[in-house]
Amino acid sequence: MCGIVGYTGHRQAVEVVVEGLGRLEYRGYDSAGIALVGDDGDLIVEKRAGKLANLRSILVSRPPATATAGIGHTRWATHGAPTDRNAHPHTDCDERIAVIHNGIIENFAALRTELESEGHKLVSETDTEVVAHMLEEFAVDGLAEAMRRVCLRLEGAFTLLAVSLDEPGVVVGARRNSPLVVGRGEGENFLGSDVAAFIAYTREAIELGQDQVVELRMSGITITDFHGRPAETRDYHVNWDASAAEKGGYDYFMLKEIAEQPQAVADTLLGRVDSEGLLVLDEMRLSDQELRDINKIIVVACGTSYHAGLIAKYAIEHWAGVPCEVELASEFRYRDPILNRDTLVMVITQSGETMDTLMAVRHARDQRSRVLAVCNVNGSTISRESDAVLYTHAGPEIAVASTKAFLTQLVACYLVALYLAQVRGTRFGDEISQIMDRLAEMPSKVNEVLETVEPVRELARSLAAERCVLFLGRHVGFPVALEGALKLKELAYMHAEGFAAGELKHGPIALIDEGLPVVVVVPSPIGQRVIHDKIVSNIQEIRARGARTIVLAEEGDTAVEPYADMLIRIPAVPTLLQPLVATVPLQVFACELAAAKGHDVDQPRNLAKSVTVE
Repeated sequence: MCGIVGYTGHRQAVEVVVEGLGRLEYRGYDSAGIALVGDDGDLIVEKRAGKLANLRSILVSRPPATATAGIGHTRWATHGAPTDRNAHPHTDCDERIAVIHNGIIENFAALRTELESEGHKLVSETDTEVVAHMLEEFAVDGLAEAMRRVCLRLEGAFTLLAVSLDEPGVVVGARRNSPLVVGRGEGENFLGSDVAAFIAYTREAIELGQDQVVELRMSGITITDFHGRPAETRDYHVNWDASAAEKGGYDYFMLKEIAEQPQAVADTLLGRVDSEGLLVLDEMRLSDQELRDINKIIVVACGTSYHAGLIAKYAIEHWAGVPCEVELASEFRYRDPILNRDTLVMVITQSGETMDTLMAVRHARDQRSRVLAVCNVNGSTISRESDAVLYTHAGPEIAVASTKAFLTQLVACYLVALYLAQVRGTRFGDEISQIMDRLAEMPSKVNEVLETVEPVRELARSLAAERCVLFLGRHVGFPVALEGALKLKELAYMHAEGFAAGELKHGPIALIDEGLPVVVVVPSPIGQRVIHDKIVSNIQEIRARGARTIVLAEEGDTAVEPYADMLIRIPAVPTLLQPLVATVPLQVFACELAAAKGHDVDQPRNLAKSVTVE
C-alpha cells in the first residue's frame, strides 16, 4: 500500500519524483524518501520519517545535485517501525544501488541470514533491504537481469524499483501481486503504483502484468517476464487528468469526493443498456448459461466494500432469486468454504489490489468457482484475474475514508443483481427497466441530500466532545448503520458501533445512557411498513432511557417526528436504493466531526488507502 514513483528523462528528476509522491501520499505517510542518480556520479539518498513535508524541508535546505533519473517512496510501515533508518530507499553495502518496495517479502528472514553469513551489513529492520544486497550480488549482469534473478528467489507480494550508479538514466521495476503501472512520455518515461504519480506529464500508460520486469530509459521501455522472455503488455489511455487529484477548492479531498458522488453514480450507470433495452456489463466473460447454472453466490470484501456486499445480498436475493452469502475476505479462505463450479464468488474492491480479496479470488479459482469482480481500477490485478469485471468508474479517490467508491459499488452491485435477474428470467424486462429508471434518478437524489446537509455539519460540531455514538438500522439500513459507525471510527477515532435495531434487547440496549447520541436509519413507511413501525418502537425504547436520538427518515415520514431529537430528512426512494441517499449524511457527519476534533480527515492515523498486504 506504499506509494512509489520512478522517472527517467529530460526533466529534473527530484521535481518529478517529489510531485508524484505528493499525489501518492494517501497510500502511506509513515515516512518518505528519494534516490537520485546524480549527473556528478553520486547516488543521492534522502529519507525522513513522518509525512512528505519532512522530506520536502530537507530538500529545500539541502538541494540535491542535478539528476535526470530517480525513484521515490512514501511508506506505510509493515516490517520495522516508521523511523528514518527504516524509511525507503535502502542501499547495498557500497551504496551504489538503491531500492524501494511495496508489499511484503515473506522469506526475507532466511534471505537476510544468508546475506549476513556472506558478509553483507544490513542496517534496517525491513524486509526490503535484503533486495538491495541481493541486487549487489548480481549487479555484474546489469540491473534488469539482476532484478529478474532476485525476483525468482522472493516469496510474497512486492513491487520493486531500483536505480544504480553503474547504469545512469536507467530505472528498473518489477511486480508480483502488487500494483505497478508504466507511463509513456516523449523523451521521458515513468513508473508508479498509481497513474496519479505521473498524470501531470502523460496520460499514456502500460499495464504491467504479473511477474514482469520493466527497464526504463528516456529513449524506451523494455518489459520481460522474470525469466527474461519478452512479455505481452497492453497500452491504454488514462481518461482523467491531474486536476482530478486536486482538492478543487474544498478543505479536504474527502469533502470533494463526497460532492463528486452524484456524477460518480451517473458515470457508473452510463452505457449499461443496449439498443434493445438489455443490460450490458463491462467485461462479462461468463456466458448466460454459466450464470444460469449458478446456485449460490458468495460476496467477498473488506471494510467499506464489505458493507456494500451486505446490501448487495438483499438486492441479489430479491431480484435474482439466488441464495447469497457475504464474507470478510480476511476470513474467507481460512474457514474452508464450500465452493464448486456452480458457485459465483463476487468480490468488491476499490483498488483491485487488496491482498485479502486477491487471495480470496485465487482460492475461489483454485476451487473452480467463477469469479466476478466489482472494481474501480482498470487493469488492476483482481480485475485481470477474475472471470468477469464490472467497473465502478468512480475515478480517483484520494481520501483514505471511502465515499464515492462506496456509492458506486452499491450501484454496481444493483447492476449485477439486475443482470442476473435478466439472464435467469426472474424479472421481466419491463420490471428491470423500471428499476433502471429509478436508478437513473439517484444522482439527482444524492444531490438533493448534499444541498441540505448543513444541519448535519452543525450537529457534528456540537458532538465533538462526545466519546461514543451508536448507529441502528434494519433491513438495508443495518449495513448503512455499520458504514456510518466505521466512518466515525476511521476519522474521529471515537467508539462507534452499528447494530441491527432488532438486536437491541439482546444486549446493546445496556449501552444506552443519558445523553448518548444514537443515529437511527429509518426504512420507508411505504415500502417497509412492518419494519418501519418496529424501528419507531426501537426509537421510543432508547429515548425512554435517555438517548439523544438522531433520526434519518424519508421526506413525508411523520411517525418519527415525536421521537427525534434531531431529524435528518432524505429523499423518498425505493427501499433497496435507500442506502445511496442514507449513507451521504453519515459521511458528512463523520468528516465534520473529525475536523472539529482537529484530526487529519484525508489521512487518518494508522490507515492507508489500499491494503496490499495481508
